[in-house]
Amino acid sequence: MSSYTITCGSRTLTLGRRTLVMGIVNVTPDSFSDGGRFFSPDRAISQAMHLVEEGADILDIGGESTRPFSDPVSESEELDRVLPVIEGLAGQVAIPICIDTTKATVARQAVAAGATMINDVSALRTNPEMAATTARCRVPIILMHMKGTPKTMQMKPIYEDLITDIKTFLSDAMNRAVAAGVERSAIILDPGIGFGKTIGHNLQLIRDLDRFHELAAPLLVGPSRKMFIRQLLKDPSQKDADPLSADVARGTQAAVAAAAMKGVHIVRVHDVARTRATLAIVNAITSV
Repeated sequence: MSSYTITCGSRTLTLGRRTLVMGIVNVTPDSFSDGGRFFSPDRAISQAMHLVEEGADILDIGGESTRPFSDPVSESEELDRVLPVIEGLAGQVAIPICIDTTKATVARQAVAAGATMINDVSALRTNPEMAATTARCRVPIILMHMKGTPKTMQMKPIYEDLITDIKTFLSDAMNRAVAAGVERSAIILDPGIGFGKTIGHNLQLIRDLDRFHELAAPLLVGPSRKMFIRQLLKDPSQKDADPLSADVARGTQAAVAAAAMKGVHIVRVHDVARTRATLAIVNAITSV
């Protein structure tokens, strides 16, 4: 696994010694896997602290669902959701807090509240100010591939060449960020499992993750409880497997292990404890 160093405020993350774990906290009423469970600030903060106790290396706080066919929320609503959580965590946790947003204003205010990383699933396409905001805030940014928008991304996604197309998209996004003043060493790339991909696309993406190392940037993937896992594991009588089922949890860990074996630097998951156990074995195998 290639090694990188990412500076998040006063903290430094060394990527490459082992696969790090980003714990997900959805402050939303409608996320696909846990919508509403952590919608209040108190519950979201409690869940975040639980993930820290389980061994999360980074917390990812989001206030807008990006599930397939979802609608965006207003800037003010998103701020009302995430700022109390970030403010409540900033003085309590010793790990980086990442704001998951496509809005520059939300990113800027989240960083002022204590976030030290930005996760933009639109890779700077939704808000033209995001790149400049990231540069001014001097924080790392995750740039993710998505075909279309959450509203449209699952409407028959087609690629000429899946891996080449995504690599080109991410390379272009990285160049736009650098042109706006973002340090290249502050960029993390996410090929976007589940975002504008069929089941076959997602499986191929995981199988060929090692090809993205050619972009010379840290890699993050987020397979946790995604639709392709639920569809592969559902009972014939089901339309979709329960995201919180034991089978989906096991399927997520299989995807995590496969990604880690391909040299991914960070995995973004809901279940930190199981993921840490999975990665302890994978990291032991890859370090022999």
